[in-house]
Amino acid sequence: MPFTKLGLGPNFLRGVQAMGYTEPTPIQLRAIPVVLSGKDLVASAQTGTGKTAAFALPVLTMLGIHKKEGPRVLVLEPTRELAAQVETAFRDFGRYSDIRATVLHGGVGYGRQRSELRAGTDVVVATPGRLMDFLQEGELRLGGIQILILDEVDRMLDMGFIHDVKRIVQKCPPKRQTLFFSATVPPEIAAVASFALRDPVRVEIGVSRSVTTLITHAIYQVHQEQKFELLLALLAAIDFNSVLVFSRTKHGADRIARRLREANHSVAVLHANRSQNQRMEALEGFRSGRYEVMVATDIAARGIDVAGVSHVINYDVPENPEDYVHRIGRTGRAQAVGDAFTLATPENNSDVRAIERFIGQEIPKLKLEGFTYKSASDFPPRPAPQGRRGGGGGYSGRPSAPHPRGKPGAHWGRR
Repeated sequence: MPFTKLGLGPNFLRGVQAMGYTEPTPIQLRAIPVVLSGKDLVASAQTGTGKTAAFALPVLTMLGIHKKEGPRVLVLEPTRELAAQVETAFRDFGRYSDIRATVLHGGVGYGRQRSELRAGTDVVVATPGRLMDFLQEGELRLGGIQILILDEVDRMLDMGFIHDVKRIVQKCPPKRQTLFFSATVPPEIAAVASFALRDPVRVEIGVSRSVTTLITHAIYQVHQEQKFELLLALLAAIDFNSVLVFSRTKHGADRIARRLREANHSVAVLHANRSQNQRMEALEGFRSGRYEVMVATDIAARGIDVAGVSHVINYDVPENPEDYVHRIGRTGRAQAVGDAFTLATPENNSDVRAIERFIGQEIPKLKLEGFTYKSASDFPPRPAPQGRRGGGGGYSGRPSAPHPRGKPGAHWGRR
């Protein structure tokens, strides 16, 4: 079914066409009619499936034209990056209308955001903290909110925003439409839904624990002392458009980026210690191709929406299995294919097994052709890791699994 059959307004269909979209994704096909019907909704789908358009397009259609009374739509997002991206989507889809959208988030001054609120806006996209600031100042009132959208609800719960979210919901009119969009629907969301939604329709696309078949992923086993050496070898071996490298820590991300620059790679860095201007510059540079590699912490696992990320490399194995799915979901988006590699040390055994149990499949264990792997005896003894799960113990030493594309141990090229 094309977008023209979904009941969207003609001005917003022009916006869809200008964005280059032709056919709606499954989440859009199922969610858009529900939103247009005025019913509450709980929708879950994997990252990269078009959730933003699934709520932005019908909401814009329902708003129709700009009105001066104040915001009629409130969208809550867990991070600055997501808030900025969603506000941009509203502007792009609504480019042939006079509807106004404003983004409120921290990391920048209040002046421009305050001016846009005073000038009148239809849609406010905000992070909970900055929104609470404006509510406490009296610069913003939510009495005119007709549609409340909580996006990436599971992430907001993970980040500890639940109390702010409850206070914000209570400030919205009881007679409203409420939409939940999330990559996963853990039990904790039921507690939020019980006071925020009324008899919601539930839409679930795909299996929240699965890795899309468009992504080929594998684990490269290596000792800690050779991790960076293997990272450089992988970057030299693969034919990539852009690479997203994940580090567990902010300091680790800075260290990896510094060493990659020393190896003549163009690198951007994204983590919580970067200023908002630095984060926006990094994202724009990565999108435009000025930076071929982005090194990021998990703040970016759901906060980056960049088309054409051909490879994800987990320099550090994520501690939480859910983060593995979200990290590698940064590639293989919008029906494109992608590759995801994880560099795992012997100390990561238990984390790897936890990920495999979570996704319900064994991840192929590969060796990079031409790379000289050293044995444990080649390195001086290191102190036992403190406070980490799965410390000690080596890999079983079983032969590597066949390469998933039928080329044992070969590198994977861009497709």
